[in-house]
Amino acid sequence: MGMLDGKVAFISGAARGQGRSHATRLAEEGADIVAIDIAEQIDTAIHDMGTEEDLAETVRQVEALDRRIVAAKGDVRVQADMDAAVQSALAEFGHIDVVVANAGIFSYAPAWELTDEQWQDMIDVILTGTWRMVKAAVPSMIESGRGGSIIITSSTAGLKQIPNSAHYVAAKTGLVGLMKALAVELAPHNIRVNTVHPTTVSTPMIQNSPTYKLFRPDLDDPSQDDAIEAFSSVNLIPVPWVEPRDISNAVLWLASQESRFVTGHTLPVDAGFMIK
Repeated sequence: MGMLDGKVAFISGAARGQGRSHATRLAEEGADIVAIDIAEQIDTAIHDMGTEEDLAETVRQVEALDRRIVAAKGDVRVQADMDAAVQSALAEFGHIDVVVANAGIFSYAPAWELTDEQWQDMIDVILTGTWRMVKAAVPSMIESGRGGSIIITSSTAGLKQIPNSAHYVAAKTGLVGLMKALAVELAPHNIRVNTVHPTTVSTPMIQNSPTYKLFRPDLDDPSQDDAIEAFSSVNLIPVPWVEPRDISNAVLWLASQESRFVTGHTLPVDAGFMIK
């Protein structure tokens, strides 16, 4: 018997990285999945983003676990896309029990050098996109009377400053405020809301040359090997990054009845970053 038998989880940014990991981990524990991803590039992101082929691979992996999945190409910045994903979920499964607001992008520059587009894309995807996803899903969750859990992917940057990322810090910190407001509003409906705060995670958002350059600005074209020591230096436990499944295990716990009275909290999965 799985921890999420009979549950349906709605996950954004599900084409690869943490989103795919969350989809497969929750499916392993019995959940059916509603997966959405923009599956195209946002120009201000410094990393390659997921593709339609990546989203299809997520579908393949979930189905290989003998779970059902509804997947769609959609943009968290567009309310109609979020509403359509929810309607597809309700048509296929009848209800949504878990929301995992995971979609995100990354870019960097000193605050005064950020372009309008860098700032707006970051806020729109991470902060406004989470609100749009919740706005789409919550009415049906309330109506079903089944309760539920909303898990929002913030970051250690949502709890502690990092340089050259003012827009990212602002968006991720804003998620904490949004989470707390939602936790208060949704508690009467037995819907819990929490944020997860990863340190660096080994996904394409981190494993790319521009991000290595952020950690090794002294080198013109640093490699992963060049950056490992610098990555490790930010964590108390001497690892350069954690794996997506480490975050997925935290998401699973927050989605399950094992955390049935946990709401309004920030959960770091940070290898000690916060107390370094």
